[in-house]
Amino acid sequence: MPKPKPKPATLSAAKRPSNTPSAPAATKPPPPPAWPQFKPPLPVADLAPQLHPATPKIALVPSFFPRSLCRDYVAHLRTLPLQTTPSRPKRGDAVRVNDRLQVDDAAFAGRLWEQTGLREALSQSAELQDLWGGEPIRLSPNIRGCVGGETVFYPRDRKSSAEEIAVPLETGMLLLHKHGADCLLHEGREVTAGEK
Repeated sequence: MPKPKPKPATLSAAKRPSNTPSAPAATKPPPPPAWPQFKPPLPVADLAPQLHPATPKIALVPSFFPRSLCRDYVAHLRTLPLQTTPSRPKRGDAVRVNDRLQVDDAAFAGRLWEQTGLREALSQSAELQDLWGGEPIRLSPNIRGCVGGETVFYPRDRKSSAEEIAVPLETGMLLLHKHGADCLLHEGREVTAGEK
């Protein structure tokens, strides 16, 4: 069961000065975490993105991170505060019920793109350029880590166990899929043991 979010502290009407507006001021987002270094330097193996056999809208990169680096990042992520996602999504967003970390970090996205071999691996494949609709130029700075299970895609925009494409978890594997108008309906399955 998700933990309730703590309510932000506010001044009561009796204590609020009369010249203070009642709308709360926008809060500055916290700075991004100090991410662990890529040790050993990446890539440690040739990156060979593979299109999923059930649909060309999903690409997988096995062994993107070595196991030792995965352990370092899991240990680091355990030290960061997680947020329970809201039960009601914004219009057009998927329903999410999980605890996760979401950070807007352009510098880290740049490191992933430039220092891991990912840029070269995705730019050299004509199949993957078709998936993205052109040559990829960067990663989104929206970095998410969450507690959840394998990712399940539904190719016909409806939940159907007969048609689902479940991508099993594999330590160090990178899962890429197209977003926007061509994005497949998808969800993360609940984790019943361990961490993701």
